[in-house]
Amino acid sequence: MLEVLFLLLPVAAGYGWMMGRNSVRQAQRKQSSILSRHYFKGLNFLLSDQPDKAVDTLIKMVDVNNDNAETHIAMGNFFRHRGEIDRAIKVHQNLVEKEGISETQRERALFELGRDYLLGGFLERAESSFLSLLNSQKHYLNAQQQLFSIYQTTKEWDRAVELAESMVDNFGDSEELSSRVSHFYCEQAALFIKSEDYEQAEKCLQKSIYADEHDVRPWLMLADLAINAKDYKTAFGYLAEVPKRDVTWFSEAVPKLWQCAENTGNWTELSELLNKYSEKCATAYLATVSLLSRDKSPEEAAEFLRAQLQKSPSMRGFNTLLSLYAENPDNNQETTASLTMLQELIQNQINLRPKYRCHSCGFSGRKIHWLCPSCKQWGLMKPIKGLDGD
Repeated sequence: MLEVLFLLLPVAAGYGWMMGRNSVRQAQRKQSSILSRHYFKGLNFLLSDQPDKAVDTLIKMVDVNNDNAETHIAMGNFFRHRGEIDRAIKVHQNLVEKEGISETQRERALFELGRDYLLGGFLERAESSFLSLLNSQKHYLNAQQQLFSIYQTTKEWDRAVELAESMVDNFGDSEELSSRVSHFYCEQAALFIKSEDYEQAEKCLQKSIYADEHDVRPWLMLADLAINAKDYKTAFGYLAEVPKRDVTWFSEAVPKLWQCAENTGNWTELSELLNKYSEKCATAYLATVSLLSRDKSPEEAAEFLRAQLQKSPSMRGFNTLLSLYAENPDNNQETTASLTMLQELIQNQINLRPKYRCHSCGFSGRKIHWLCPSCKQWGLMKPIKGLDGD
């Protein structure tokens, strides 16, 4: 009996091998049949000009795994670049939901899905996708940048500040991040000012100063708050801080400083401050010209202005000089009329020129944009310097 069992072992092994082989062949034939059916179905959709259904069929046809996941991601990106957002979402969403791919590839697909949603205007879904990547070592920073973009669009400054502070805790401070946080606090302050909650607005502006000591925006806003409260002495102190941070912005502070001096009578302090920066700012030396013309004589003001124009010429300075010449009582009527007409022509030309330009992308305009409308960077639009500017 034992001998018979030993004789039957090879037979049993052979039978098992044959059954297993037949089972594999049956599975392959079944898979081939399914692929063939999906293939012809997808081909029919393409020929019938139904690409959406063809894409769905392709997704079902190809078994997603670690080897072809990158191909699927690339296909989704291709659809997105063509503006076919719905198809891109379908491809990337299928990847995120599939089992059998690595966590790295799933995170990559989730990031691309967030970009699909963002481009399609589905901001809440995009936010959800990027929030899911905040614990990803590879995609954390990119997800943060996309979330900043969303919060800037929706003006959710509280969440933007919270996100920025989280970045500082995890990656440390940087010049770009400090500037961003400072402007977020200023945007919060602007909302409080709009609702006339000036106490909260001032607190936000103090936080802005702490976030970025080089930012001039909170000092200008604090000065506006003080001027509105008729506290001109305090406003003068705030405005005096502007050129210490960035002398480029002193041109924005000078008109407000003049207003403070008019209400306090402290012209001496204004004159000293203007003289300190007149070599670097046309608005400063033009304000000095106004002081000289008022307190001394137009001739002395014109002489000072000619000296300044030789050092740093500007269209505004030349136009002011023409104005001084036109006001000379020794002129005859024809000379005065000619100078006045020339002055008006130059002023019209000045009015057509942009006042601010982004130092990153070159976008320019006549209105201050703390967030550049073109490159979406904070604090890089500044007053234009030189012959056509300040």
